Amino acid sequence: MTLAIELTQYAAARTVAALLSPFDPDQNLETARLVGRLYSRCAGKRRERARAGVARAFPTLDLETQRAIVDSSIGHMFGLFMVDAFAMPRTIGHENWQDRIDFEHARKSIKHLIDDKPCIFLTGHIGNWELLGYALALMGFNMTALARPLDNRFLNDWLLGVRQKTGLKVITKWGAVEELERVIDAGGKIGFIADQNAGGDGLFVPFFSRLASTYKSIPLLAMRYQLPIVCGYARRIDGSFRYEVRVDDVIEPSDWADLEDPMLYIGARFNRALEFMVRQSPEQYLWIHRRWNSRPKHEREGKPMPARMEAKLASLPWMTPALLNELQKPIDAPVEPGALDLPGVPQALDTRYRPNRAPF
Repeated sequence: MTLAIELTQYAAARTVAALLSPFDPDQNLETARLVGRLYSRCAGKRRERARAGVARAFPTLDLETQRAIVDSSIGHMFGLFMVDAFAMPRTIGHENWQDRIDFEHARKSIKHLIDDKPCIFLTGHIGNWELLGYALALMGFNMTALARPLDNRFLNDWLLGVRQKTGLKVITKWGAVEELERVIDAGGKIGFIADQNAGGDGLFVPFFSRLASTYKSIPLLAMRYQLPIVCGYARRIDGSFRYEVRVDDVIEPSDWADLEDPMLYIGARFNRALEFMVRQSPEQYLWIHRRWNSRPKHEREGKPMPARMEAKLASLPWMTPALLNELQKPIDAPVEPGALDLPGVPQALDTRYRPNRAPF
């Protein structure tokens, strides 16, 4: 990226922030969703790719509803980037965070927040992932987030300043091992966005109806230091600049202590927790994110799933024959309705579903 492009992007972002800053965040969110609507109609290829992801996750939904979820997701995304990122530091502070953030649904994580032992906090590209670390640091918890730097150095430095305003420590992924070890030794809490595509060499685990590549580093870190993993997200309430923090699962070291393949179990379980989050708020998930872009070796080579992999997936406590059958299909094969109805998981949305607040 050239210097001229970086400066142009930075100037545009600062201009948007300046133009919107005099107005109430809820009013600005309506403007952002309007921009998102225009973008969605113009970005036909990305919109269709996102709809294909919705179809893999919710195969019982009709085409119109799938597209409505995608449009709402894009509106939510524009709200995050155009409004929330700028409004957080000037609107949410030590004295008033309770007016904007509700922690009632995060009770199961309290013991891991208040003690002096390290743990891992995981979220995905759902709700407001930036808000989680920001709010927890604001409340006085020793939080460190692992983040990939933006390609634009000026936008990166600006966003880094926003992230660290409340005391959140941010480190990059490049050469972060020693820094993470220091955080763990000091009893700190480490935050990850855990739904990025990890490439062809990643750990392939179920994510809805297909295998998805996830980073091995998170399970390995948990196993090496025996760290509990808290899985949650910040969910936007009624399309407004208010959030509730929800914790959907806590994975304890005792849960994988006696397993043959603890890395697979941990990776599969926190991706299962991410499914919980998406099922609760599909219109707040970043569907244009290429979650299933990388494929396992056997699929790339056009071969059936190896028997060893099949046996390991079958050993997961929540696995069903119907889901296992789906996981063996090519990425673009139609999903059998009912295959994703898992014990302990909210049922797949039916055709009556509509986003809880239509942005357009």
